[in-house]
Amino acid sequence: MNRVRTAWQRLGLAELNRRGRELELLHRAMGFATLALVTLAPLLIVVAAADPIGHGGFALWLVDGMDLSGRSARALTDVFTPPRKVIGTTSAWSVALLALFGLSFASSVQSGYEHVWRPAGAPWHRIWRQLIWLVMLMGYLYAQVQTRTVLAGTPRILLSMTAGLLFFWWGPHFLLNRQVHWLYLLPGALATMAGLVGLRWFSYLVFTPLLVTNAVSYGPVGTVLVVESWLVGVGFVLYGGALVGRLLCERFGDPDASFRTEPETPEGADAGQDTV
Repeated sequence: MNRVRTAWQRLGLAELNRRGRELELLHRAMGFATLALVTLAPLLIVVAAADPIGHGGFALWLVDGMDLSGRSARALTDVFTPPRKVIGTTSAWSVALLALFGLSFASSVQSGYEHVWRPAGAPWHRIWRQLIWLVMLMGYLYAQVQTRTVLAGTPRILLSMTAGLLFFWWGPHFLLNRQVHWLYLLPGALATMAGLVGLRWFSYLVFTPLLVTNAVSYGPVGTVLVVESWLVGVGFVLYGGALVGRLLCERFGDPDASFRTEPETPEGADAGQDTV
């Protein structure tokens, strides 16, 4: 037991566990899943329905992300594929409300990154960063779905991994108002992608058969519960990957560094001027 405890300390797992509890990682992951299903999913369904190439983009992304096939994929697409008249019955006011709700999801992700990196306070008008991040997220998911019909095998895996790494590398840097250097964010992006690959493998082993049994036993509600559980895993990986990246920077870099890039106020400058 002493050797296990020593190894636990040396590997930094004890510190990771402590900071995870401080971050309330599980609660944040559950909040991520709830907001993703309630606010982000309807917006993505409407956007997917407006796709001139084909309908059902959001359902296809879920199928691909969870690595589903056969009966489990059909059970999920039956629930999340939008009806043909979804665009005709959706008003501009409804789309605006969906976008507003989507911003609350982006705000929660931004808040999670802020709790990991502890940057300086951002100005009140940072909402435009949340909007751009949300648009880029939808573009990233749309591109992931479209590559299914263009590429397959190793080329698609490499393209998907590269696109995901770039998105999860750029996202924290942009949402944190560019206060954290690119170099410090790379380990977190790598950890996030590694976690998503592991989650995909876990989904193939667990969620694929579970979707079929839940769809038979509970109907669409059972399918939604499985998707919600998977989204909890995505949130756990998203925030956990950022936290692992922060700890790697401290462990192999300067533990006393603030990891910020905002310039210092020059001498003689107006003390009341904000620096970014």
